[in-house]
Amino acid sequence: MDRLLNVVTGMSVLLIGLVFFAIRRAHIRVEYSVSWLGAALVLLILAQWEWALGQVAEFLGVNDAPFALLLIILSLFLIVFYRFSLIISDLKDANIALTQKLAIIEYQLQHVQEKQPPSGNA
Repeated sequence: MDRLLNVVTGMSVLLIGLVFFAIRRAHIRVEYSVSWLGAALVLLILAQWEWALGQVAEFLGVNDAPFALLLIILSLFLIVFYRFSLIISDLKDANIALTQKLAIIEYQLQHVQEKQPPSGNA
C-alpha cells in the first residue's frame, strides 16, 4: 500500500506542478485549472493522511483502502471531465450562435451595399 500511496503522491505533485506551469505560460485559464488543482490536492491529502483515507474507505463501505483511493481517483477525474464537457458544450453553442449572427450581419451588409448607387467620379 505504501508504494501505491507514494505513486499517487508523486502524480499529485506532478499534476499540481504541470497546472501551475500551464497557468504561468497561459496555456490554461485560471478558472479551468481550479478543478485540476482541487482534484490533485484531494489526492495528495488522502495519499499522505492514511487515517483520512481509512475513514473515506469505511464511509464508502470498502474494506481495502487502496481500492477506495483508486475509486476516489476515478470519481474525481470523472467529475472534472464532466465539468469540462459542459464547458465545451456551452462554448460550442456560443460559437454556433456567433457564427449565425455574423452570417446575418454579412448578409445585411451585402444587401445595403447592393442598394447604394455606384459612386461615379467621371
